[in-house]
Amino acid sequence: MRRLLAVDDEEVNLLVIEEALSEEGYEIDTAVDGLEALQRMATQRYDLIVLDRMMPRLDGMGLLRKMKADPAWAGVPVIMQTAAASQTDVREGLEAGAHYYLTKPYEPQALVALVRNVLNDMAERERLREASTKLQCVVTMLSHGEFVFHTLEEARELAPALAQLCRDSDAASLGLSELLINAIEHGNLGITYAEKSRLRQEMNWENEVERRLASADFSHRRARVAMRRERDEIEFTISDEGAGFDWEKYLEMDPERAYDLNGRGIAMARMLGFSNLEYQGTGSVVVARTNSR
Repeated sequence: MRRLLAVDDEEVNLLVIEEALSEEGYEIDTAVDGLEALQRMATQRYDLIVLDRMMPRLDGMGLLRKMKADPAWAGVPVIMQTAAASQTDVREGLEAGAHYYLTKPYEPQALVALVRNVLNDMAERERLREASTKLQCVVTMLSHGEFVFHTLEEARELAPALAQLCRDSDAASLGLSELLINAIEHGNLGITYAEKSRLRQEMNWENEVERRLASADFSHRRARVAMRRERDEIEFTISDEGAGFDWEKYLEMDPERAYDLNGRGIAMARMLGFSNLEYQGTGSVVVARTNSR
């Protein structure tokens, strides 16, 4: 069972969070500020933290920075809830490591949907890490090659395998996974940003991807990733057969999209997975570089 920590100095807010998430089957602990949260975190492991920004003693930003500086907690997702919703405040939180934002007041179901999607994403990342160990011995002998993929499952298997060629394989695995899945969904299948937001809200995204993959309009399309390794650098070129997309605005963590269920994958890949990320032309080709093993 997933265990979550809600941190807020308002008792009413804690009650709303606890009730909404408990009904979904999550175990919920609460804390009234960052210091109490740290005390709980010293003896209990949490899968996700719902964190208020403005609190006495140690506020949300202070706790978030402490978490990201501690390897034991750096990978735990944080949903920041706040009434301070200016672009400056949101950008500060995203840069400090918050995964998503919720602006108070919000509907409890918005929190439930967000928590469900974040935890599903984290479970997928763990599966990628486990899968990568199975192929490590083979792929580390590669110097160049091209791989063709069609489905989400193929992209998810390919990303951790190729990431074994990179110095920081965990970060590269996440980055490659985002780019390969993007080549399928936005590239070959033409799923728009708005469509994916709606589909994820409805928990129907993968079903729609599978439907389009099987349709006559898209079933023939394939995506490719070419790999080239020279000395201390490795380069991945990912291409698809779609019409491209407006990629420029997705290179940075945009505060205006901080409340959406999607839209941060490319920026995270650029920030965490690669030393350089360059889209070409209409966006149907992207070149990613990083240090090799």
